[in-house]
Amino acid sequence: MITSIVLFAVGLVLLIKGGDWFVDGATGIARRFHLPDIVVGATVVSIGTTLPEVMVSATGAMLGQGSMAYGNAIGSIICNTALIAAISVAVNPGPVNTKSMKMPVIFFFGSAAIYCVAAYILGAFTRPMGLIMLVIFVVYLVITVRQGLKNPDAVEVEEAENDGGKPKTLLQDVFWLILGAALIAVGADLLVEHGTIIAKGLGVPETVIALTFVALGTSLPELVTTITSLKKGHASLGIGNVIGANVFNLVLVSGVAVTLAPFEVPVGNLILGHNASLVMDIPIMLTVMVLLTIPALATKKLRRWQGIVLLCIYAAFCICQFAM
Repeated sequence: MITSIVLFAVGLVLLIKGGDWFVDGATGIARRFHLPDIVVGATVVSIGTTLPEVMVSATGAMLGQGSMAYGNAIGSIICNTALIAAISVAVNPGPVNTKSMKMPVIFFFGSAAIYCVAAYILGAFTRPMGLIMLVIFVVYLVITVRQGLKNPDAVEVEEAENDGGKPKTLLQDVFWLILGAALIAVGADLLVEHGTIIAKGLGVPETVIALTFVALGTSLPELVTTITSLKKGHASLGIGNVIGANVFNLVLVSGVAVTLAPFEVPVGNLILGHNASLVMDIPIMLTVMVLLTIPALATKKLRRWQGIVLLCIYAAFCICQFAM
């Protein structure tokens, strides 16, 4: 058990560093070919920070552990919204750019509707459903890039800091890209394998481990981005990244996992004889996104009460997962 806990932690570290190096390498290559920053941010960086979730969910699905893929996607959205975004809102509430926020929110709830059809009506995530999610991901990406190219001033872009060192060569960028991808793959494998061992050893369902520890671990890139944005006075940038990451979790993370290995909706804990994920997890996922986005779109402001309420919901959610 101790060995598995250590290797689980090692897997988290490899995921975080691998994602960081992958983004650095990919961004360096993209800028070397003079691609606009908005295109780099909306594609390479966003996908790079979501790669940990993609690899963990895909690995879990391929190993026949659909509960890991399912729980990681839902758990990451809850964690991103009710913990990471909530911290930003509670510490530094303020106005939001509703024009740039509206499109990701529409895509999220549209994708969530498809997700709910699979969970509540079909009872399974089929390969056609996975392909539909991936098509939505491509459409979302294209629209995001086109909007960014048409309205570059409407998008906040953080310039890369110059550390005073020599610029990297193309070979170095390719090296960090490949190394980052390799670490993400190894880290995901360790996380899924030993997260499952820990869950079985503690008598905790795999879904609970995926909804909490794995989800928090794979959401660390978003947490780092949000904290960095807060320090530099760009809180809305962190919120935007979180909403975008939530869309990616539904359509890219779930889409890849389901397309590779379709699975039935897993049953972990039960609430009054019903699957806890259908009674609690998915409703909470939708509730926290409503609390974060709808008041902000209506009033064009994020308020401190939203952050505090979301943090309370996340604490209660975690307590319930281990108390059941």
